[in-house]
Amino acid sequence: MTARTAPTSPRLKRLALGFAAAALLAGQGCASVSRETTGSVERPGAGQVAALPATQLDGALRSYGEAYEKNPKDKGGGMAFAAVLQMAGRNDQSLAVMQQVAIANPKDRDVLSAYGKALAAAGNLPKALETIRRAQTPDRPDWRLLSAEGAILDQMGQSDQARTLYRKALDLQPNEPTVLSNLGMSYVLTNDLASAEQYLRQAADTPGVDTRVRQNLALVVGLQGRFEEAKQIATAALPPQQAEANAAYLQKMLAQQNTWSMLKDKEKRG
Repeated sequence: MTARTAPTSPRLKRLALGFAAAALLAGQGCASVSRETTGSVERPGAGQVAALPATQLDGALRSYGEAYEKNPKDKGGGMAFAAVLQMAGRNDQSLAVMQQVAIANPKDRDVLSAYGKALAAAGNLPKALETIRRAQTPDRPDWRLLSAEGAILDQMGQSDQARTLYRKALDLQPNEPTVLSNLGMSYVLTNDLASAEQYLRQAADTPGVDTRVRQNLALVVGLQGRFEEAKQIATAALPPQQAEANAAYLQKMLAQQNTWSMLKDKEKRG
């Protein structure tokens, strides 16, 4: 049986589900209200989220937290603070913030989208799906919401439905790297690593793509036993500090699958 059709191991599925959850953040930023490219707000240091130093994250939490306390009903400030909280792993607090923003802005599509993502990050997938679908409008479908809905369905084990939504999103926004990345990670869930690599490479070839896309590609390449190539992908064209952080991140992810040492041994034997 080939890797394309092999059943997904429980460890690989847990790892891929973690990435599916992270993929929800691809359309949500946390710095300031901005033009809608990959979301309604931009991240600080776009493309450098994984390598954001703890001191910068702490500063962002203080800054956005103070702004939120002054005006908890403000859409931009609340969404920004919630996204930074998610980056810090404080998903329950992020959800609480988004609940307040959603109460103040009950019909805002951006807010409902971010609220749905916060619900998913906190593990409430049914309500997240309901919220994302409520934000969508059939006469003006939003590719970001289609992609977010797909990521939730992937976490719920409905990968076929998820991929249909990703392709609908790509019809609306051709070659969008965040959608291609989500589609690629969807194939990781079913252990089709060759298809996953195909879509992730397409996403990674996009100029200015988020560094997380390269990390996902590196992970998939590493899971196929090409350790040195995976490390090169994870660290290519990055400043030394960020390259080191990405390499450490890759090692951590592969260690969860218990493959890091096996890959190194395999390369030595090869």
